[in-house]
Amino acid sequence: MYSKLQYISQGSTWEEQEKNIRSALENGADWIQVRWKNASEEDRLELSKKAVALCKSYHAVCIINDSVEIAYRVNADGVHLGLEDESISIARSTLGTNKIIGGTANTTENIQQRIAEGCDYIGLGPFAFTSTKEKLSPILGVNGYREIIEKIKLKHSKIPPIYAIGGITLSDIENLKQTGIYGVALSGVITQQPQLISTFQKKLL
Repeated sequence: MYSKLQYISQGSTWEEQEKNIRSALENGADWIQVRWKNASEEDRLELSKKAVALCKSYHAVCIINDSVEIAYRVNADGVHLGLEDESISIARSTLGTNKIIGGTANTTENIQQRIAEGCDYIGLGPFAFTSTKEKLSPILGVNGYREIIEKIKLKHSKIPPIYAIGGITLSDIENLKQTGIYGVALSGVITQQPQLISTFQKKLL
C-alpha cells in the first residue's frame, strides 16, 4: 500500500535539498520524491544517490522526478514523469516491472492517458496556486477534483491512486478527501514546517 503523503523535495542548493529531505524523514515522511529542476545532471545524480541512501535508512520510498536514467542509475524505488517527459513505456522497459512509475495529470483526458499507459499512481493538479512549479497548469480546486474523479469512475473500474498536488494546506485536507483522492503530494508547507507531517498523516487516514 502506498503512503498517503508524498514529500516533494525543495531547495536551490545541494545542501538545502539534503537538509529538507533529511528533515522530512526525521519528522515521519515515508515517501520522498527528489525534485531539483534547475540543477546540473551531475548534481541531481549525486543528490539522488544520497536521497536513496537516506530513504533506505528510514525505510522510506524514494522516487526520482523526471529522470528515468537517474532513477535507474541510483536504483531508486521509481520515477515520476510529467506529461512532457519520457514515456511511461520507456520508463517501464528501463526500470522493470517492480519499480513505481507515477505520472502527472491535469485533466480527465490526462488521467485516461495515464491509466492506458499503466501508471502506478497519478499526481493530479494543481489544486491551488503554487510558486514551486513553473508553467503552472489550470488550477482545479475542490470542484475540479470532484468532477474529474467522478468522470473517471464512470469510465474505469480500476483507478490508480490519485494524489492531489499544488498549494495544499492542512485546512484543505477534509474537503479534498471527500473528492475521492487517495493522498496528497506536498512541498512548500513541509519544507517550511516539517513538524506538520504527522498531523497531515492523521488527517489523511
